[in-house]
Amino acid sequence: MTEKEKSDLVQKLYENYKKDFPTVEDISPVAAQALAARVGVIFIDVRTPEEQSVSMLPGAVTEEAVSKNPSLLQGKTAVAYCTIGYRSGLYAEKMAKQGIRVLNLSGGILAWVFSGGKVYHDGRETKRVHVYGEKWDYLPDGYEPVMFGFFQRF
Repeated sequence: MTEKEKSDLVQKLYENYKKDFPTVEDISPVAAQALAARVGVIFIDVRTPEEQSVSMLPGAVTEEAVSKNPSLLQGKTAVAYCTIGYRSGLYAEKMAKQGIRVLNLSGGILAWVFSGGKVYHDGRETKRVHVYGEKWDYLPDGYEPVMFGFFQRF
């Protein structure tokens, strides 16, 4: 499968999931990268700690950190993400019901790396990305997919 075919498949998967949270405002990875370069953006990683231990977007905080300290969002544009954008879409929807605007990164961390975005582990750039499962194992060439066993997902 070509890079374009994989990238297109990631977007198609996301578009199918988007039907479950149609009112959530999306942001493309390219737009999120441009926004992060100009204004205060906070990326919220809603994946599990195990997934986060593989890699995260630059400067990302966890959902738990935001829950404990909502002031982290003050004066910033909040962008939630997960592997493909499903869990983060549900999170953004939940936050909207609380009156908090959170954008959803369309295509998640997979689309992020396809658009040239970098991911980090322990403060250093990495080419490892947790893909959650085989259904979402679509990364650009040169990236290493990481999957845990079925029981490690919970």
